[in-house]
Amino acid sequence: MIREVYAGSYRRLVVQLYAVTGDLADAQEVVQEAFVQLLVVSRRLPHIENPEAWLRTVAVNLARTRSRRRRILDGLLRRIGEPPPAVPGTAPEHIAVVTALRKLPIGQRLALALHYLADQPVDQVARTLGVSIGTVKSRLARGRAALAVLLDDEADDSQPVTHASPVSVTPRSVSTRARSSHV
Repeated sequence: MIREVYAGSYRRLVVQLYAVTGDLADAQEVVQEAFVQLLVVSRRLPHIENPEAWLRTVAVNLARTRSRRRRILDGLLRRIGEPPPAVPGTAPEHIAVVTALRKLPIGQRLALALHYLADQPVDQVARTLGVSIGTVKSRLARGRAALAVLLDDEADDSQPVTHASPVSVTPRSVSTRARSSHV
């Protein structure tokens, strides 16, 4: 049964966590670690109602832990004069979106990634993050607004970024939903 869950969920989870972490290798590692934890509790797998949601929650928590540790490491590296590692290169519009997402507070970034990339309804995002529905709605609204400003600033700087760039990166356009939908 784990093979089926892996085959059906791995890629989707990596894409979702990539938006959260901003680093493909980190996203792959936290998703793989989530699967390792699923193997540890595999006897409970038949009792887990939604294994992909369980894996996503574990991976998000792992990403949060890594983010906290990375902030500490980056602070230490800055003290000794070493620059933090750079994000590997990809398409310019993808880099713009991921860079903008990384500038958002972790709560907003997680809410946006889970809602738009994981296609989770607000109540599921709230359960995954362990916060209220109102908190998720607030984070989504603030995150969309901040993301729109960040992407507009980058477009104004003559970078090849358009308002539609999230469409090429995400299953649903963050910018389109931000303009046409209120959570």
